[in-house]
Amino acid sequence: MNQSDPHANHTPIDTPEVLANTVLDPEKAGLSKEAFALLSPADRAKYAMGWLHTARFLTTAAQLHHLPAYDLPEIAFVGRSNAGKSTCINVLTQQKRLAYASKTPGRTQHINLFALGRQGQTDAVLADLPGYGYAAVPKQDKIRWQQVMANYLLTRDNLRAVVLMCDPRHGLTELDDILLDVLRPRVEEGLKFLVLLTKADKLNRTEGAKALSIAKLQAGGGEVKLFSALKKQGVDEVACLLYDWMHK
Repeated sequence: MNQSDPHANHTPIDTPEVLANTVLDPEKAGLSKEAFALLSPADRAKYAMGWLHTARFLTTAAQLHHLPAYDLPEIAFVGRSNAGKSTCINVLTQQKRLAYASKTPGRTQHINLFALGRQGQTDAVLADLPGYGYAAVPKQDKIRWQQVMANYLLTRDNLRAVVLMCDPRHGLTELDDILLDVLRPRVEEGLKFLVLLTKADKLNRTEGAKALSIAKLQAGGGEVKLFSALKKQGVDEVACLLYDWMHK
């Protein structure tokens, strides 16, 4: 058992059958995409952040075939180890330890799923995938997880969006490019895709603009945004985008 991941010992709170009975009560469900768009920018941000704050642990799996199938839109967070993925998820959900960053990068090797939805109604799922590319991880583990992630990204039927974390000081790496290549066929079919340039507070304005321009060229049609957990840069904007993507 993976001792570095606190979610590894948890019992799932919702089975697919339970979720099927909670989705969606029209009286409790979140705003439709059209209704959400009618809100003022400030109200949209407040509503979207409130929605993300509902995130609660759903289940965890070390193997793809152990993940339950849900008839709910799912958004996956991916990225290299130390790219700021866990911090980003925790800032967006306004929860200090929803996503767990191991003290030893590359050790967290579970896919963790979290339910999203107001008043006990689950209308979307957030998937936190293991960080990849850390040098200290044994080669066979790297290969296994690359295969698991590729299979997840290619075959997860309810996957609607992917958020890729990237440290703009290092740019998109070879492994990031491989992931983009894996995603490209699904993006062409309508999968939403966002590259988040994390730790943007470490860049000055000129460096940020340059990193944004380069990443847009590499992202192949996906959205690219600067993001700083420390300065809360981009937080409201990303929250609104995710809400919009997850609701019809």
